[in-house]
Amino acid sequence: MNLQFLRGAIAVLTLVTAGIHLYLSQTAGVSFILNGLGYVALLIALLVRLPVLAGRERWVHYAYMAFAAVTIVAYFAVNGGESFSNMLGLFTKAVEVLLILALWQHLRMTQPA
Repeated sequence: MNLQFLRGAIAVLTLVTAGIHLYLSQTAGVSFILNGLGYVALLIALLVRLPVLAGRERWVHYAYMAFAAVTIVAYFAVNGGESFSNMLGLFTKAVEVLLILALWQHLRMTQPA
């Protein structure tokens, strides 16, 4: 697996989950707008070389993974037992788990040992 593939996977997975959250914000409210925009902001922070983040790439990865993990936990906390009957919700959580795995692998490949 190479870095270009991982960056592409991270971008696609992020845009899928951000798009779903932004779409659902039409009926579900402002927290979905903020979540979708948060994913987009983290994607930009990861892929665009922003001078303010120079030397802090590791922390961007950790923040990104934490954001996705909190989103997963919040989904199950808010929806309770109904979490497993919502196929779009479960699909989105699967995308977020894959995103975390891709971010972890990207971090391992880009940071010195």
